[in-house]
Amino acid sequence: MAVLNKIRQRSVFLIIIIALALFSFVLADVIRNGGFSGQDSQNVIATVNGNDVDREEFAREVEAFERNMGNNISTTQAVNRIWDQKLRQVILEEEVEKLGLRAGEDQVTELVRTQMAGNPNFSNEAGMFDENRLREYVANLKETSPEAYAQWQQFTSNLAQTAKMNAYYNMVSAGVGATLLEGEQAYKMQNDNINMKFVQIPYSSIPDSEVEVSKSDIKNYIENHASRFESDASRSMQYVIFEEAASTDDESEAKEALSKLRSQRVEYNAAVGANDTLPGFDSTDNYADFIANNSDLPYQNIFRFRNDLKGENAEQIFNLNEGESFGPYKENGFWKLSKVVETKNIPDSVKASHILISYTGSQLGAAGNRTKAEAEALADSLAGVVRSDSDKFAALASEFSADTSNKEQAGDLGYFVPGMMIPAFENYVFDNKTGDIGVVETPLGFHVISIDDQTEAAKAVKVATIAREIQASEKTMNEQFNEVTKFEIAAAEGDFSKVAKESNYEVRTVKDVKALDENIPGAGAQRRVIQWAFEDDAKVGDVRRFDTNNGYVVAQLTAKQDKGLMSVEEASAEVTPILIKQKKAELIKERLKGNSLQEIAGNQGVSVQTADAVNLNNPTLAGAGEEPEVVGTVFSLEKGEMSEPIAGEKGVYIAELVSKFEAPKMESYKAFANQESASRRAQATTRVFEALKKKADIQDNRAKFY
Repeated sequence: MAVLNKIRQRSVFLIIIIALALFSFVLADVIRNGGFSGQDSQNVIATVNGNDVDREEFAREVEAFERNMGNNISTTQAVNRIWDQKLRQVILEEEVEKLGLRAGEDQVTELVRTQMAGNPNFSNEAGMFDENRLREYVANLKETSPEAYAQWQQFTSNLAQTAKMNAYYNMVSAGVGATLLEGEQAYKMQNDNINMKFVQIPYSSIPDSEVEVSKSDIKNYIENHASRFESDASRSMQYVIFEEAASTDDESEAKEALSKLRSQRVEYNAAVGANDTLPGFDSTDNYADFIANNSDLPYQNIFRFRNDLKGENAEQIFNLNEGESFGPYKENGFWKLSKVVETKNIPDSVKASHILISYTGSQLGAAGNRTKAEAEALADSLAGVVRSDSDKFAALASEFSADTSNKEQAGDLGYFVPGMMIPAFENYVFDNKTGDIGVVETPLGFHVISIDDQTEAAKAVKVATIAREIQASEKTMNEQFNEVTKFEIAAAEGDFSKVAKESNYEVRTVKDVKALDENIPGAGAQRRVIQWAFEDDAKVGDVRRFDTNNGYVVAQLTAKQDKGLMSVEEASAEVTPILIKQKKAELIKERLKGNSLQEIAGNQGVSVQTADAVNLNNPTLAGAGEEPEVVGTVFSLEKGEMSEPIAGEKGVYIAELVSKFEAPKMESYKAFANQESASRRAQATTRVFEALKKKADIQDNRAKFY
């Protein structure tokens, strides 16, 4: 009571303390989000040229896209696809508004006409689009269904936007073309050619050890080619993967549990208040129910030939006698026990035709009100007709069959193997012989079946298999969690790599991960790990544990690279070979001696080579590959003139022009100009968007939300 009285006396003080704590929490969040506008920033996925892209709207479009794709893509892939669409929409709409482009009613109507051309609801008796029918439809929507009318308005609004985009692209394309002079140049590049001789001293003739590329060389190259080496922000990490795996004890327990299922057992039945004796796998005669109640894999009630059985134990299982069992054996993460429950000699494939008679209540239903009894009587009657005259099967299938997929092909189902058809249907065609005609009932209705052909019979077996998945037990998972947690704590307090090595864990490294990447090499899709690495409060050296689908990843952030020019280390792999080539070219040029190609070739231990009919459109030298700079240089020489040393792609060249063929002049180069214009216009829409995108001011916040 004394304690309670003291709390009451200080209640106001406690309230003030709690309020201050809450305020500090809110204030910290405000500061972290860049001020009191943080709430707004939480609703903006991106800002493009000052236009905010709403996060909730973006999320709805991503979810809709994932649904449309049937979950066949990851969320990150869907986000990137919608981002590309949204970026194009925002950037191009801005350009359209600047130009004041508008979509006229005629343009929208024409687009509607194109969209609805194949819809019979809006076609007249001649099959042509009827605008009056469309207007009646829209007027009816407006009166009867406001929601559907709103969807129609959205549809036409989208078409209007499409019309404006088309107008914009048409304007861009109209401004793209080639002059007659450019047409002439294209003609000459294709048809002027030269014959030449050259000496090539390959870069490989100088060992890499003779040239040295320093960090300052790489740094200078990067700075002199800045636009080429601009880089997004990136992170580097090292990590250890802990896969959730069953222990030896777990494997033994799964095997023992499976083995116990072989014998009958007594279990208490609470429903009747008494013990029940349940059959075991060795004695059951209802394999479908037994496997459904006791196995981690379903029962497959089909006959299989030898080639259909897979795995290293397939031969032994196939050769079992009816009623014999094999196992337990371990396969693909399961303990399995298999029994051959039936053997039979059957064709490995059958060709059949059918007439399907459905009825009210069957899975397909019936066009009229045909009862089950009427359907059966009709099927029996049709079977009698075709038994007397099989030539009538095609006409009867066309008239009566409910299977629209093949009724016009005389009900032909083609060839099929065991397991492809409904059991009752399949049993009939595989158990009877070619030429037989019968009636079989299935959930679809009554089938009049004609067995048209059967391949040669061979041994087939029906195998029942009970399986228990080998999974990590709760005990094993708890032990692994403790192990992972200990490593996480030790790695955070000490040297990550050293701690991992002491415990024989494999440390993997990943460099230059981008903010919107999804996969980590060696670990697969680990979006959450990448998000953490880019969080504002994540520091180099931080360690974090992450749950995965089958275990854990413990990662350490090892480097942070802000947006800007690549570092020397990042660009080294690309720049070093370029600088090595340049330095080798200088060394080769210094060592060249001789006044003719023959002298130079002799001094360098190489031969003089020739290249004939070379043009600028395809600057390829036989034996050397594409060398545009070399070919371009030789085109500028006079006949018999020798070039200065040229640093090409594969080596240093000295070349001589042997002869030049200039294509005859044409009266008009319009055809070539038109060809160039068409080529440029085909690329215009893509190139104009890329140019606008490069120019745009884009603040991309996707990585914060996905």
